[in-house]
Amino acid sequence: MASEEIKSKKQRNDECIINCLPEDLIERIFLRLPVSTLLRCVSVCKHWHNFIRDPQFVVSHLQCAPRDVLLFFQQESVSGEPYPSDAILIDEAWSPSTCAVPVIGPDDFLFGSCNGLLGLYTKTSTIKVANLATGECLHLEKPAKNVKGDHFSFYSFAFHPVTKEYKITHFLGDCVEGRPHNKDRFSTIQVYTLGDEKWKDIRTPEALSLISVRNSGVVNVDGKMYWLTEEMLSSWQHAVMSFDLWEESFAMIQLPAACEDHDYFGPRKFWIRDIDGKICIVTAQTSRYGPKALAGELQIWTLDNTVEQQRWSQKYNIKNPPNYIPGPHFVHRDRILAQLCSDNVYAYELFGENCDVNLCKGVNLLDFSPRKPYNMQSYICVKSHVRLDVYKKAGIVRRPKQLEGWQLKKWETWKCRLSKLADLQCRMHKFEHHLLVCWPDCYY
Repeated sequence: MASEEIKSKKQRNDECIINCLPEDLIERIFLRLPVSTLLRCVSVCKHWHNFIRDPQFVVSHLQCAPRDVLLFFQQESVSGEPYPSDAILIDEAWSPSTCAVPVIGPDDFLFGSCNGLLGLYTKTSTIKVANLATGECLHLEKPAKNVKGDHFSFYSFAFHPVTKEYKITHFLGDCVEGRPHNKDRFSTIQVYTLGDEKWKDIRTPEALSLISVRNSGVVNVDGKMYWLTEEMLSSWQHAVMSFDLWEESFAMIQLPAACEDHDYFGPRKFWIRDIDGKICIVTAQTSRYGPKALAGELQIWTLDNTVEQQRWSQKYNIKNPPNYIPGPHFVHRDRILAQLCSDNVYAYELFGENCDVNLCKGVNLLDFSPRKPYNMQSYICVKSHVRLDVYKKAGIVRRPKQLEGWQLKKWETWKCRLSKLADLQCRMHKFEHHLLVCWPDCYY
């Protein structure tokens, strides 16, 4: 009883201290606090609860929040052993987190990140939008149920800077009575605006390639969605298709001529990515040794949008291309995230624009073995307190049972296995060395 009285008295004293400060000073302090600390402060002083929930403060706090890298590993099976979906954050110091991302379930698939909100595809009849920091989740019905061949890569999550609306899009494969009619193409984009009651179907100008969407990716920049497609007149050529989320209109952007050059190596591989808020095309020749091996140089082109025209410019020309280009964000703070010949993710520094870059040295961020490198995604992410309960008209909002989810340790099982494996290999090496010394004839 006495301890409760002491705790209550301390809380009242803390509230008095905060309330004595000027409001503009408190706002400046709150803007620089991480979400977890901010929520604890508000729990102590209820007076400021409505203040931090004000939409203008949420926007201002979001602009001050540090941008981290979120690496996502989708659910998979390796050598018959299941590995759940998982994620890890890389902070501004390029240091990986050792805590779990509490909103990502073992069967979830990540398809987008906006302002601290994650778009997650599930194998059930719902998808969910989750706040990375607060743990709040909004569960929504999928636009089409029981569609065969549906995939998380056919979904996208975006924020429109003018309307301030969050939108989820879905590429719906051509089908008849729920069965795939042409699983390689789509003629409808389904759009849902958070807070609306239902999805909206929008017809495309013509049937477009669904395979290109899955292979090359989708990015969202300034209220428009971009993806690569094949031109109908010459299937070996590519173009960028854009969809304006506000006007709901389509446009096609031709790639620079240099992107379509072919040489003796093999056909080119293309990805669409986002670098510092600009559309980016990444391309390289495939090697004669296999479609997953790259040869020559990795070219990176960015699209400069002006009032008069759209112009492509070559931003980087990278020698010794990596084996895999994660997306949709693979360049962060002038470093490129890549995986070469090992199972490690590296961050390689890029020295200026329009110059040759040799990936010879890099910062080792993470060993993701035994997972497959081609199942990794990379997003730029923040921790914010964007509210989801204001969008619950057509969905169900679930709040976290506890705010301490970030304290759950992760990677410990993998680290333990890797340590045991390294120890076993060391013992085997010593044993073989002992045999070689004592019984050299056994090796001949």
